[in-house]
Amino acid sequence: MIYAVGCTVVIQDINSKKQEFLSGHSNNVTCVAVSKSGRYIASGQVTHRGFRADVIIWDFEARRIHGRLSLHKVKVEALAFSPNDKYVATLGGEDDGSIVIWNVATCEAICGSPAQVKSAGMTFTVAYANTSDDVFVTGGNDTLRVWTLDLTNRKIKPEEVNMGQNKRIIKCIAVTQDDLFAYCGTTTGDVLAINMKSTNLNSLSSEKERCGGRGVTSLTLLKTGDLIVGGGDGQLAVFKGVAEKLKRVNSKKLKLTGGSLTSIALRGEGHQFFVGTSESNIYRISFSDFACTLLTTCHYAEVKDVTFPPGTSALFVTASYQDVRVWSPDTDQELLRINVPNMTCNAVQVSPDGRSIITGWDDGILRSFYPESGKPMYSIKDVHGGGITSLALYSDSRHIVTGGMNGDVRVWEVNLSSNAKGQPCFVTKLLFKLHEHKASVTCIKVRSDDRECISSSIDGSCIIWDLEKRCRSQMIRVNTLFKYVCYHPANHQIITSGTDKKIGYFETYDGSMIRELEGSMSGAINAMDISDCGNFIVSGGDDKLVKVWKYDEGEVTHMGIGHSAPITKVKISNDKSFVLSVSTDGAILRWKFPFA
Repeated sequence: MIYAVGCTVVIQDINSKKQEFLSGHSNNVTCVAVSKSGRYIASGQVTHRGFRADVIIWDFEARRIHGRLSLHKVKVEALAFSPNDKYVATLGGEDDGSIVIWNVATCEAICGSPAQVKSAGMTFTVAYANTSDDVFVTGGNDTLRVWTLDLTNRKIKPEEVNMGQNKRIIKCIAVTQDDLFAYCGTTTGDVLAINMKSTNLNSLSSEKERCGGRGVTSLTLLKTGDLIVGGGDGQLAVFKGVAEKLKRVNSKKLKLTGGSLTSIALRGEGHQFFVGTSESNIYRISFSDFACTLLTTCHYAEVKDVTFPPGTSALFVTASYQDVRVWSPDTDQELLRINVPNMTCNAVQVSPDGRSIITGWDDGILRSFYPESGKPMYSIKDVHGGGITSLALYSDSRHIVTGGMNGDVRVWEVNLSSNAKGQPCFVTKLLFKLHEHKASVTCIKVRSDDRECISSSIDGSCIIWDLEKRCRSQMIRVNTLFKYVCYHPANHQIITSGTDKKIGYFETYDGSMIRELEGSMSGAINAMDISDCGNFIVSGGDDKLVKVWKYDEGEVTHMGIGHSAPITKVKISNDKSFVLSVSTDGAILRWKFPFA
């Protein structure tokens, strides 16, 4: 199974779950295609405005780059291989608007052309014929064309499909095995069938046969002629009909969770197929009874935080938009999902006694959940105006320190009590608040003896708080926006990171600076973690690199390349066998810790 995670193309064995990674893109992969023989994989990417977006052809067996194709600007919208692996057609995005035919063997461009006439909108998809290397189809906003390659004159000639009064935006195309018809999925939810020989519109699914309410986003053909259609509302359906009117098979329909169905891939003869969704879910579905299994999933929005339960590396917890998830690193599978609709979880911690998952949300509510079931345990409303941005726990599991958008640091106490009916309930109380930060609190760490904590803020200050006297003990000011802070295990030093690209060492006794390291060549350092032994630091930031440092020497020993978006958090496992890193594109990457 082949799919993209950020700028990496992943090859995953379906049975063993083993993953291999193809790295070569500099930004998010936007489209992936596999040649009919299985010898090649092609992947296209997006890049920044004004730059060229590469297409990479990979040798599947060798797991290496076969060739790099660089002509399109900003984005590669779609790819398609010819049936005999001779050519690959690449379609540029909105800033490019061209289609180019490449020789796969030499990786040289044969010819190109604007993908649509100037009066038409953007072209979204391309599909090759199954019997000829010289014919392919493109579709988009009020444009549908059948192209023929003239290799002798190095030209591609388009023929417009006569659609009459039908105005459609075509998002996906599938061509029949005999190349007589091409099926086109549209944003209106119906499916067009065009005659490839006469380029006439042959059939149009009726109003009652439309697929869902958010259009057709993916489709594929079985050898039997059945058409599997995926909708933008998560609905999956089967249509019959080649030359006759398209008709839905009512016994074959399914509603999948996880957003629109962005891709459908057949396995073997089509007895099984796989469906990918816009919310990063991949399902395996049996065609006979439409029984579905969730194979793999991940966050589809920025991952804000990651943590381990104290004393174990068998589980970890991540926080993102609308949900908190518990994962098993051994199987790479999601074990539990806690949903809070339309809210973003900015911080998550597991209590030291392991009895609760404590989360801070952007609506200013602190929510605690049972780790086995994910059911709510208790909540504290109006913790911070503007939302909770960070939190930390005392070792007694009863006291919680929170930081907010308004710069406040507050300490809460949670006790188990009984209500009037004698039923157990939780009583929460604000013990005190500390207000010296002038902007959002980005990180809070409590010292191991619970006597003090340190908080960092984007106002350029780190403050060490005396939790017993309930006042400030030391303040550190540097010309940076602090993003992260943590104690050395011996509690005699702290390390900080921020937008100045430096890692700072400070004394906890008087807040004096010991030294600074050049932590990044480009971009802020957003996250760090320090090993239990205190010998190693792991950092990550806007440069998308995971770095392992020796604490005393201040030297980088290892560097991990794999993220395609800024890293938001890094965490060393409790057994020091691996490192987790999460990023703004929703990716969770697990790295082998080099000093395990």
